[in-house]
Amino acid sequence: METLMRVTDTIKSLRETRFSALRSPTEFFDYNRVSRPADLNQATHRISYNTRYFSGNYGLVIALLGVYALLTNLLLVFAVLFLVGGFAAINRFAPDPIQVGEHVITQKSLYTGLFVIGIPMIWIASPFSTFFWLIGASAVLILGHATIMEPGIESEYAQVQDAV
Repeated sequence: METLMRVTDTIKSLRETRFSALRSPTEFFDYNRVSRPADLNQATHRISYNTRYFSGNYGLVIALLGVYALLTNLLLVFAVLFLVGGFAAINRFAPDPIQVGEHVITQKSLYTGLFVIGIPMIWIASPFSTFFWLIGASAVLILGHATIMEPGIESEYAQVQDAV
């Protein structure tokens, strides 16, 4: 019950902090504001402004890419569920040694068997390549979008407000 309360509190805080910063799709995909930056200084200014302005949308893009990565790598999902489920099953159903015939099966031997099967499964599922693909795809999409989107009129007022 306590865990459920913590999860709901975490979801509420996420909604209040990150999802409150979501901009509308029409503003995020406004093709009228798309242009090539004139120089590196302007590109850097755009990236700085747009990453703050569209931070909620960029977080959503990263989450959607993460879901896509997991859906396309089902072996990774299966391997993680196998390990987590194995840990839960061993802790719940085998806290004490079990005698099968003349063999005594301890919790340590069950964990060893779980690792002998689970670690190669994780290795074959290549979580590092999935993780680095997620970083690379997110960086290309976010930096590309932030670079080509012109800041709105409100960005000029934000600079004046910072100066005062």
